[in-house]
Amino acid sequence: MTVRSLDFLDLPFLPRYRQDLLSLDSARLLTRGNPLGATALFSYLNPRRNLYTALCAENGSSLMGQVALAEGETSARLVFLAPSLQVERFALPLLDHLVKQAGGWGAQHILAEIDEDSPAFPVLRQAGFAMYAWQRVWKLPRFTGETQEKTWRSAHPRDWPAVQSLHAQIVPALMHPVEKLPGQVSGLVCYHDTNLQAYASCNNGIQGTWLQPLVLPDSPCFPGQILSLLQAAGVPGSRPVYVCVRSYQAWLASSLEELGAEAGPRQAVMVKRLTKLVQELQPVSAMEKAMARVKPAAPAQHTDTDR
Repeated sequence: MTVRSLDFLDLPFLPRYRQDLLSLDSARLLTRGNPLGATALFSYLNPRRNLYTALCAENGSSLMGQVALAEGETSARLVFLAPSLQVERFALPLLDHLVKQAGGWGAQHILAEIDEDSPAFPVLRQAGFAMYAWQRVWKLPRFTGETQEKTWRSAHPRDWPAVQSLHAQIVPALMHPVEKLPGQVSGLVCYHDTNLQAYASCNNGIQGTWLQPLVLPDSPCFPGQILSLLQAAGVPGSRPVYVCVRSYQAWLASSLEELGAEAGPRQAVMVKRLTKLVQELQPVSAMEKAMARVKPAAPAQHTDTDR
């Protein structure tokens, strides 16, 4: 069994993997489409991007996998495994190879999203991935018309302390190392009575729009002001809109259901930590080094004349 990186000679064979692909990054799939589509092929070979694809093969059978690390992020993501029928046979050595690649980029964690009933779920656990949350992706119905209310708008630097405070209130503390806010100001904010009530990250792609909100319970901003949110996000009317709801905001599910949103399968959000605690060596001062080299003086010998 061999594991190696993808090269130019493999490109003609990629379409055979496209029809049986197991996505592990829902946002990428729903906003950009199939990661083995024709427009994505040559990006895999771009050395300037932290996007790495590898193959594990034996006796004519193989499994392909991909890992990505976005600029400025500390958590890498598994993008896909294909074909899914070969996951149980080849996934462990391939995942080990991809994890080492992510560690070489300096990633602190590697994330994967997988349907809980997928046969790949126990394989990921065997590879050292642990579930830290679950999520459900909701597809919004198509809304027509516009609203004059401008309750949602793009975030400004002055909003960021309030966004950080909202993040700390909603996201459990144990998840903060993984569920980080972007390093730069981005996303959309909604205020009510001068208080920040909601924040949403937005990812627009050629296939759809992905929204991931942080909303206080009983906030009027979401989903009550959904049209204002979609307008502020610049969502094209012809593309589907997906809302990701993590387990720590389960109260949003009933509101989305009332809007007529379509619920996707429940997914496990899994993480493998790549960093280890390293005990720091304490520096020793020059004085301490000098004292360590000084031998203690021998005790004085008393003679009879000293008495």
